[in-house]
Amino acid sequence: MIHNANHLRPKGEVKVGGHQASSASMASIMTALYFHVLRPEDRIAVKPHASPVFHAIQYLMGNQSREKLENFRGFGGAQSYPSRTKDVDDVDFSTGSVGLGVAVTAFASIVQDYLAAKPWAQKRPEGRMIALVGDAELDEGNIYECLQEGWKHDLRNTWWVIDYNRQSLDGVVREGLWQRIEAIFTAFRWDVVIVKHGALQRAAFAEPGGTRLRDWIDTCPNQLYAALTYQGGGAWRRRLLDEIGDQGDVTALIERRSDQELAELMNNLGGHCLETLTQAFDAVDHDRPTVFLAYTIKGWGTPLAGHKDNHAGLMTSAQMEEFQAAMKVRPSTEWDPYSTIADPKGIRDFLAQVPFFQNGPRRYPAARIATDGPVMLEDRVLSTQAGFGKILDLMAKSQTELAARIVTTAPDVTVSTNLGPWVNRRGLFARDMQADTFRDERVPSAQKWRFSPEGQHIELGIAEMNLFLLLSAAGLSHSLFGERLLPIGTVYDPFISRGLDALNYACYQDARFMIVGTPSGVTLAPEGGAHQSIATPLIGISQDGLASFEPAFLDELSVVMDWSFDYMQRDGDRQPDERTWLRDATGGSVYLRLTTRPIEQPLPRHDPQFRQGVIDGGYWLKKPGPNADVVIAYQGCIAPEVIAAAGILGESRRDIGVLAVTSADRLNAGWTAAQRARRSGLDRAAGHVETLLSGLPPHCTLVTVTDGHPASLAWLGAVHGHRTIPLGVEHFGQTGTIQDLYRHYGIDKAGIVKTVSGLTRGAAISELLLLP
Repeated sequence: MIHNANHLRPKGEVKVGGHQASSASMASIMTALYFHVLRPEDRIAVKPHASPVFHAIQYLMGNQSREKLENFRGFGGAQSYPSRTKDVDDVDFSTGSVGLGVAVTAFASIVQDYLAAKPWAQKRPEGRMIALVGDAELDEGNIYECLQEGWKHDLRNTWWVIDYNRQSLDGVVREGLWQRIEAIFTAFRWDVVIVKHGALQRAAFAEPGGTRLRDWIDTCPNQLYAALTYQGGGAWRRRLLDEIGDQGDVTALIERRSDQELAELMNNLGGHCLETLTQAFDAVDHDRPTVFLAYTIKGWGTPLAGHKDNHAGLMTSAQMEEFQAAMKVRPSTEWDPYSTIADPKGIRDFLAQVPFFQNGPRRYPAARIATDGPVMLEDRVLSTQAGFGKILDLMAKSQTELAARIVTTAPDVTVSTNLGPWVNRRGLFARDMQADTFRDERVPSAQKWRFSPEGQHIELGIAEMNLFLLLSAAGLSHSLFGERLLPIGTVYDPFISRGLDALNYACYQDARFMIVGTPSGVTLAPEGGAHQSIATPLIGISQDGLASFEPAFLDELSVVMDWSFDYMQRDGDRQPDERTWLRDATGGSVYLRLTTRPIEQPLPRHDPQFRQGVIDGGYWLKKPGPNADVVIAYQGCIAPEVIAAAGILGESRRDIGVLAVTSADRLNAGWTAAQRARRSGLDRAAGHVETLLSGLPPHCTLVTVTDGHPASLAWLGAVHGHRTIPLGVEHFGQTGTIQDLYRHYGIDKAGIVKTVSGLTRGAAISELLLLP
């Protein structure tokens, strides 16, 4: 059945060549791993194009259905790239965006070490975190960012198996790449195991003349080796006799073999030889990180083997029939797991004893951790970033189970994102104790940088890709390791975009975490446009699996954080809540867009209606009257400008309202879900934003304001067809104060009032009212 993996294709469609070629080159490696090496505690990330072999193995073991295999790459079928959330078989890590599925295994190993150090974690056998890597994936920069982080954290129990077929999508890799790979991994203290020659080749090398054959193979250019592989045994014979044939030992070695036998010998690289692979894997008797450079031939065993264009090549029907015959698969039996096996019972008995599958599917359940209720602050003037730090600090003082399960991390911005107090109380994590030298030397410092196994902050370098990959691994700890973690990461909000691929990858895996982006908008105005975030509210709206909030006030933040710790643990059905039409029962990750701008705080509000409105995405800060001609809707720290502008406008405009939007993401999601429900005949369906805006008269104008892209709220007018004037930030900012830039963009108090006065009907506003 594993050989038959190349038959996986959608009904009525020829299989894409990239999967045919890469699956063939990985078949032996995956056979050796799954049926000999792996244990239930091991976790494995299968490279994207090896998914047919993965699905075939799972089908053989009863974890995949024939229906989904036959519908491979089709709607509802087995996924073209292994997916934790889309596939029914036992996927440990999703892969697809190349490089990320590789690097996440290193961070999963760090998380495993973190859990092993905690007294509350159940002790389980330590597993190896294994990635099957395409050699072209090594072009991805996040691979090398990850290597440095692994070195810093004394990485263990991590294997990367490189499918070194020396072909990428567009061509053949450069000569000598293996030397660069060996040098880089050795520099980061990895063991490097080169698996180049199979058992047939090693036996031939022992024959008279074999040394010259080995030297020729080892110095043959990649492109020539690939071309000769495609051309076959006759081409091998002509080339070898021409270049090293001497009518003596080497010639005799070649002539003893038929063209087919010679082709088998030359194609017998280490990555295709089960005997060689199992010996290499079994020889590792330590927990040091190890990379295996397994030489393979892309498309091995197929008519496309070695061809430069085999990534996008297609087998013809005739080639497929010829390949099927070569594999001894009788017509109409290609889906029979044992169609080519002479002793099916013997194979079934063997498979029943394979260690990796002994315990069935290996996703653990984990109990939910009770939340403690919102931590309310009494500060009269404070920023949401500082409030976030104070809430975590108060939680750090407690001895609750919730606080014990929180793990924080940041890409070299721990102090500047207000995680410092948490770290001072809870410490930094390392497997071995590391002293705080500054404190030991009596150097005054507000920070206590003590590393220990008890620590609850994992220090990272500045790479945002590593941040999101660590959050991804920690956010899957309940499933991978059976222990619940509540990961919190902080990052400068503008640099969410730098790690966006890894953030999307983490959400696609359904990892659960809280990411805090701060400072947001133009609140770092003095540092110029490079540190100002414009598009992140739109990322919050568009990113699947991520509930995005931008609270303006501390009590909103407290409510959101408490709700988030519960939401991150939910795993219910996908049915929407008919009150909001949000699928809150499924849970997910959370993004908080915070600010360093201190603003005056209202007295803490405790009524349930307020708290529910904050979570649902919005509430009326000032409810409009029945004849309102203007409503101002805002999100985030622009609240003081909006409140002041509404006060001025209220002198001449009737029934003005102010809508506090805490989550444009959730308002938008509920609205669009309710529309889908109405299309299906549920006329009563209405999202929270539809309910909020339902009482506005048709002539009312919505003015939306945010310290971010105006499109974040501009859609509100489409809910009930109200005219909308969106205000926000559309261009890279300049250096200046916050007020300078707010004035520049027309989102200060005067700018909002002038916009309303100039673009809506009503009494003119006196310039005197706009004076500071």
